[in-house]
Amino acid sequence: QVQLVESGGGLVQAGGSLRLSCATSARTFSSLTMGWFRQAPGKEREFVASIRWNGGDTWYADSVKGRFTISRDNAKNTVFLEMNNLKPEDTAVYYCAARPGRLITPTRSDYDYWGQGTQVTVSS
Repeated sequence: QVQLVESGGGLVQAGGSLRLSCATSARTFSSLTMGWFRQAPGKEREFVASIRWNGGDTWYADSVKGRFTISRDNAKNTVFLEMNNLKPEDTAVYYCAARPGRLITPTRSDYDYWGQGTQVTVSS
């Protein structure tokens, strides 16, 4: 069982920045593909970004491309989401997700493990 714990959410003004972290208990973290998703009130959970096990490949939703950066530190079993130039429409609960293997994917159902989420609120 892989446990994921997100942190770093909060309230920020439009144009500001936040850095989310996701720490895992997995001893095999370096073999996991990691992803970030978000869910706004009344909307379905949507893909934000994904990173391959070795950090060599990343995938971003068009809505965050150029503003968000996903990265990972396999030595610390942690994945990060750096969010810059935040907009009110980025307001959501952000979830960390993990899947075994090397497939990098934006599909929610491809991920086996999920964190509890962290709230990000961007005021205008």
